[in-house]
This record gives sequence, structure tokens and C-alpha cells, in this order.
Amino acid sequence: MPEPIVGRLAPSPTGLLHLGHARSFLLAWWQIRAAGGRILLRMEDLDTERTKPGMIDAVLRDLEWLGLDWDGEVVYQSKRHELYADALATLVERDLAYPCICTRREIEEAQSAPHRGDDTQPYPGTCAGRFASLADAESATGRRAALRFRVADGRGVTLVDGFAGEFDANVRRETGDFVIAKRDGAPAYQLAVVVDDADQGITTVLRGDDLLPSTACQSLLQEALALPHPSWFHVPLVVDDTGRRLAKRCDDLSLSHLRERGADPRAIVAWAANASGLEAGARATPSEITPRFSLASVPKNPVRLDSSALRSIGVGPD
Repeated sequence: MPEPIVGRLAPSPTGLLHLGHARSFLLAWWQIRAAGGRILLRMEDLDTERTKPGMIDAVLRDLEWLGLDWDGEVVYQSKRHELYADALATLVERDLAYPCICTRREIEEAQSAPHRGDDTQPYPGTCAGRFASLADAESATGRRAALRFRVADGRGVTLVDGFAGEFDANVRRETGDFVIAKRDGAPAYQLAVVVDDADQGITTVLRGDDLLPSTACQSLLQEALALPHPSWFHVPLVVDDTGRRLAKRCDDLSLSHLRERGADPRAIVAWAANASGLEAGARATPSEITPRFSLASVPKNPVRLDSSALRSIGVGPD
């Protein structure tokens, strides 16, 4: 029998969902439902400092308002620390992870060339081989230590993305040894996602192409932990009328704000479908689009959210 297809919706409740999230989640949902697969909902709520009270309920309400459903109970990352701890212990035992006490400022100061920003600055390996254990690092320096994954020199990754095509990344040069556990002991995003996808049997991941670089790090972790690699599909983002990606701070374009303004969720679904090459007319439910879903119809360029698009969902200028 063919392997069952399992996808996931994985929102992070650190801010309000906006129209860009809506399109990505709808595409992921359509892809799995069109293939007759199961789709799971995982709440990526590990960032407790940025998760505001009531935000999880707001995310669930937005997804239901759009007409999206899922199979089984909602899985919360905040309740899965034991799984992550086991994976971290495995990497430490294999000498694939080491403690790091460097601050962000210290990392920036260690660079000999101008950096491109915090998110793209490669770690220079300052703490690699410096401490025997987390306890040693913390007792020697008086600082809490994070854990970094040890990336082999020159290690590159070639991925074949089901939408974006072949993607090459030199993780050592572009990222360096990356964090897999934070100073407070909480697992970092890359580690948690890899463990969860394997544990939940995820076979297919469709998400925004801003996460394509993260996929190389996740691929290395999957290899190190002998975990399966799902099929990845990274689609272009929704951008505003100036070409900038939407951010969670764009409250005016949040689903909750649009709902308060009287927007029809079927108009949002139709906009997402039409913007993705799937003819939907002016109003549609997610299930009405499923039979006509085709990834080949999705444009390769970002979707621009201009005044015409806003008018199509009933909230744009006249």
C-alpha cells in the first residue's frame, strides 16, 4: 500500500495571523486534502515570552473562521519537552552538540567582515571544544549556556524542493553551528520541528519560502538523528504594495481585524485561491477549492496585496 500522506498546519501563537498566513495554511490544507491525506494541527508555542494570553485561542478561532479543519487533537509543543530532551541528549552523546555561552554582541564582535543581520550572521565557533559539558560551561563562566549543533567543515546540503526546485546551501558558511537549545533549556525551533515532524509521521510540508534556508539546518538534524525527511514545498510569500513581506505586527491585515470589519471568510478563501492560480470567483469555501487544487498553478512570484486585492475581500478603498 502507498505511504499515507500526512501534512500539518503549524502556527506560532506569537502574534495575530494575517492574510499571508491564511494563504499558506490554505495551500497546505488544499494540497493534503486533494491527495486524500490527513492534516494535523501543531501549535508551536515554545516561545513563552512572546506568546500573549489568549493568542492560542485567537489562532484557533481564525483557522476555524476560514473554514479549515484538521484530524485529531491539537498538539502543543509546550507539552512535548521530554521528546526534545531525548533528542538533545542523543546529539550531545554523539559529540554533535556543544555548550555555548556567547552573547549576540560577542558573536558580532568576533566577525572580521560586516554582517548582514542577526538572522544571517554565521556563528564563528568560539565555544566549539571549549567546555566538556553544560555544567562545566556554566560553572566556569557563571553564565547559562545554550547548545549548538556541530556543523562539519564545508558541509553543504542539496535539497530538492517540490515547488522551489533544487536548493543548495553551505550551512557551515551561511549559518555555522546553530542553536538547538536556548539558555533556559527550551528547545530551539529547528530541533523541535524536526522531532515533531518525525514523531507525528509528517510526510509533506508546505510553507512560505522564507523558511527555505531553515530547511538545510533541519535536514542536517534529521540526518544526525536518523529521522525521515518529509517532502518540502516552499511557496512565495504574500507581500504588501511596496513589496515587503507581511509581518505579525501588521494588525490591519490580521484575520481578527478583518473579521471585526465584516470581511467574509469566503472572500478571503477566494482571494487566496485566485492569487494561487486556482479559479474561485468572488466567494468560496476551502472544500470547494480542493477538487481543483494543482500546485502547478501556483505562481512562482510573491503575491502582492494591493488595493485591488483588498477590495476583493471587502475591506479595500472604494
